Amino acid sequence: MEKIITIDGRQVKMKSTGAFLLRYKAQFGRDAIKDIYKLKDVYDEETKEIKNIDKLDLEVFYNLVWVLAKTADSSIQPPLDWLDSFSEFPLIEILPEIMDMITSSLYSESSKKK
Repeated sequence: MEKIITIDGRQVKMKSTGAFLLRYKAQFGRDAIKDIYKLKDVYDEETKEIKNIDKLDLEVFYNLVWVLAKTADSSIQPPLDWLDSFSEFPLIEILPEIMDMITSSLYSESSKKK
């Protein structure tokens, strides 16, 4: 799945592939599935809204966004350098944009409909 989202006025390509979860583990040494489930308590997929910002782990959020961007463009900078290249990184706007990409790495479309 691919998507272009706007971050700080820049068009940023995001991509989720079969290697997305492995790339996350290789970069951050953490289990992506466990981290993704941390976001499930934050975001309501039905209403497409953040339901509990107190449970948001910013490190997980930033790491997932970076891996989606890196999967789309292998030339992007390391995570901190890439994040520093933005003067604004509006989490409330970005999270809903990427959640379908993240969950697509866990479920097929047919299992989501059940």
